[in-house]
This record gives sequence, C-alpha cells and structure tokens, in this order.
Amino acid sequence: MTTIEQHNRQSRLPNPAVLVPELKDIGGALYKATGNGTIPQTTISLVQLRAGQIAGSTYLTVLHTGNLRKAGASEESITAVASWRDAPYFTAAERVALELVESVLTPNPSGERVPDELYARASEQYEDQALATLIMAIGQVCFFLPLALIGKPLPGLSPAEQWRK
Repeated sequence: MTTIEQHNRQSRLPNPAVLVPELKDIGGALYKATGNGTIPQTTISLVQLRAGQIAGSTYLTVLHTGNLRKAGASEESITAVASWRDAPYFTAAERVALELVESVLTPNPSGERVPDELYARASEQYEDQALATLIMAIGQVCFFLPLALIGKPLPGLSPAEQWRK
C-alpha cells in the first residue's frame, strides 16, 4: 500500500469526541430530540441521506443509507433519494421533508430558500411538534456536516474505528 493509499484509509482528525468531550452531550441531545416519535425514523434518515448527498459526503451517505436499511426502507426508495422528485416511492410527507432539506442546503438565486408556500405545504403534512422535530433533524445533520467534510471520518466503520488514532 502506498503512502497516499495509507493516508486515504484514515480520517484527517483523531476522534473529535475525545478532543471535544462535550460533543457526546450535544450529539446525544440532538439524537434524543429527533427521536421523540413525532417523525418516522425513515423520514429522518431520508432527509439526512439527502443532506449528505447534497454536501457530497460519502461518510454521511453511507451512514444514512445504513440507517434507512435498519429502519426498513425499501432498496428502491433508498436508491431513489437523489432523484426523489420523479420517483414513485415517497409519501407526500416524505416529499415535503426532502424538499425542505434541499431548500435549506441549496442557494436560491430568485428568493428565500424556504418560501412561505413550502412552509405551508410542510405545515399541512406535519403538526407543529413534528415539524419542529423535522427541522431539528435537518439541523442535526447540518451540525455534523463540517465534521464529515473537514475531518473525513471513514465510511462504514464503527465510531471507534473511523477516526485517526
């Protein structure tokens, strides 16, 4: 194995939870907030997978693809997340959730990212607590995006194995 190959098989950072121990508390609180039962785990993972795809993070796409499988999502729906707009595998609630995460993460040259019309459609699909939970699920993945993109944890490995020693 070459030096470059060896370097590519480790993350850029050591375990950030060791470097900044408060990260465990923050991550745990976010996990608890999004796991309050108002949004199906499949919807949370769909949103977080789409965020990883938009950001171009292999680590997050592998992680959330696995989470979708664990939550019982079909292979067709997992495969179609990137092209969800014309895929028949998603409910109206899932579609508006995917549209919300895209709106948050994608600049809109013609106006605000989340227009009133999109918020109104989201409010039709989700009660206030569920919508707040969905927003927190988007925030949760966005909180970890810089760590995934800058630190480059290794996809598919346990938390103990994914960081440089």
